[in-house]
Amino acid sequence: MSARNTTTVRDERTSSPRRDQELTTRRMNAMRFGYAFWGVGLALVKWPVLVQDARSLPVMEGVVACLLTAMSLLAFLGLRYPVRMLPILLFEVAWKVIWVGAVAVPHLIANDLNAEARDVLFNCSFVVVILAVIPWRYTWRRYARTPGDAWR
Repeated sequence: MSARNTTTVRDERTSSPRRDQELTTRRMNAMRFGYAFWGVGLALVKWPVLVQDARSLPVMEGVVACLLTAMSLLAFLGLRYPVRMLPILLFEVAWKVIWVGAVAVPHLIANDLNAEARDVLFNCSFVVVILAVIPWRYTWRRYARTPGDAWR
């Protein structure tokens, strides 16, 4: 790999490059696509709700609208810093997978999924785009295999 086609992630403890944690420009641009897809989708759906209806929303719907608006802003930040914002993609995947497994699948098995839950399930299905753009090998090395920060 040539130096101009990769970005080297530095080891924060030593400031030295770690050769085994490189992401290609193509891979980072794929991540940027995921951030853009996610950020634009939320901006189109949730920003108007927040701007037009914020005061009239029930409390939890207002919380969800604010949370998802904040997530879209963080997704746009991921366009500039795709690797640094990777945890926000992981959060997006985690909550959707947990919701599908804990809520949707049991209702699907019981054949009693209501219309509101079907809408959420449909929206959660778009997580496949995020799943596809996350560099899983890098993520495993960075978050599961790398020693944690010191407690003292």
